[in-house]
Amino acid sequence: MTVKKTKVDLILHPVRMRILMALSGNQKTSQQLADDLRDVPQATLYRHINRLAKAGILQVVEERPVRGTVEKVYTVDTRTTMLSAEDIANFSKDDHMRYFIAFVATLLDDFSRYLQHSERLDLAADGVSYHKFPLELSDEELKSLSTKMNAVLAPYLDHQPGQDRRRRIFSSIVMPDVSETGK
Repeated sequence: MTVKKTKVDLILHPVRMRILMALSGNQKTSQQLADDLRDVPQATLYRHINRLAKAGILQVVEERPVRGTVEKVYTVDTRTTMLSAEDIANFSKDDHMRYFIAFVATLLDDFSRYLQHSERLDLAADGVSYHKFPLELSDEELKSLSTKMNAVLAPYLDHQPGQDRRRRIFSSIVMPDVSETGK
């Protein structure tokens, strides 16, 4: 297994993916992460934080003395979590399937936790939706759509937590339809 695949394996682990999502755009201590991810046993959480830090995916931005020990404040540089087209091009079909399954598993975990969050769900008020629909697009139209979507999302990626803001997870999957109807 190559170093690049190891990076993917590190990132796509369900607990580590949740740590990265919690730190995205934030700086937090291990204790703050434990407060955010209460369903993850503390020893398990700390083990995953250490693996991500050792791999250089998490950075320590501050160290402060607390009751005779040193408390670290972590952040994630999203550039360390991005894969290039070259990285992905070297994956086998089995690698792609394994990574896609891991990605989908994180979506299922996110949605399951959302469903368990409250007794009474209000998907519309919470802004929850999921859709699957075909688009008839040329390669150029797909590039244009992707560029426009990135331009729409870009101004929102650096928003910091605020009193009127609620963290939302935006996921996107695009693939060609290879069924008989998709040609």
